[in-house]
Amino acid sequence: MSRSILCFGEALIDFHSEGLGESGFPRSFVPYAGGAPANVAVAVARLGGAAAFAGMLGNDLFGDFLLDSLRRAGVDTEGVARTGEANTALAFVSLDAGGERSFSFYRPPSADLLFRPHHFREDGFGDAAVFHVCSNSMTDPALAETTREGMRRAQQAGALVSFDLNLRPALWPAGVEPRPLLWPALQLADVVKLSAEEFAWLAVDGEEAVLERLWQGRTRLLVVTDGPNRLRWFHPDVEGELPVYAVPAVDTTAAGDAFVGGLLFKLAGLDATSDRVDHLVTELPRLHAALRFAAACGALTVTRQGSFTAMPDEAEVAGFMENHA
Repeated sequence: MSRSILCFGEALIDFHSEGLGESGFPRSFVPYAGGAPANVAVAVARLGGAAAFAGMLGNDLFGDFLLDSLRRAGVDTEGVARTGEANTALAFVSLDAGGERSFSFYRPPSADLLFRPHHFREDGFGDAAVFHVCSNSMTDPALAETTREGMRRAQQAGALVSFDLNLRPALWPAGVEPRPLLWPALQLADVVKLSAEEFAWLAVDGEEAVLERLWQGRTRLLVVTDGPNRLRWFHPDVEGELPVYAVPAVDTTAAGDAFVGGLLFKLAGLDATSDRVDHLVTELPRLHAALRFAAACGALTVTRQGSFTAMPDEAEVAGFMENHA
């Protein structure tokens, strides 16, 4: 069996608004399965890759719905734990005319915050080619340490470790400054993905200071996306940028997760273990091809509504790339 891309953290229900009443308030909210790392797992599975998800769901109707949705998408859910101590997390999503989203989170308390190191399966990292996390599992001190412990275990098992900042300020406790709490995880990752806004947010002392700090850790590849604008990539010895696909946006909710899923799918296919990322960067055509594929995944996703439901399969991505310059 091929080694999997193991995604850890939150799975939640995205309630998308539909229609507006006379008061301007949405007439209804429709539930979609989502959550950033869960979205990445589904993106990989829809592309035909081996994907697994680890996290905590509540013993409630929403937890049942998410578990069923993950399984139906082809994601291995052996690493999912359940609890009766808290409910599954919820998010209400509003979209503007351009498909840009805003979130209202019902978390904490929620089940995903209760995952601890002993909940990781003992053999869960043995068949992982990639271990992927995001900052949403860093908002609680105990869960943040659990996340870093997972990253360390994955590295010990020889997996490539991926971190998508995916910053959601509304998830952080009032008065907490996230930057110093995020840097230990950023420096544990072999591959880091940021949006342009997140790169600017980290760069309080300039972009070069961010890069220098990343290179002092384990990071060997940083990718910075900027919606329809050119993406940038950085390595300690070289950097570059690439154009992406311009498409009309319907819903941008899971675009970044689709991009990450596509990139990790390609990196796993190239056997890009943590000690081979440097070699990959010396083969620019392969790296560029992986980034273009990831950009196509993200572009296709924004033309559809939802998160799990918006993820394309490999044939759709290939057709899209053939028909779009």
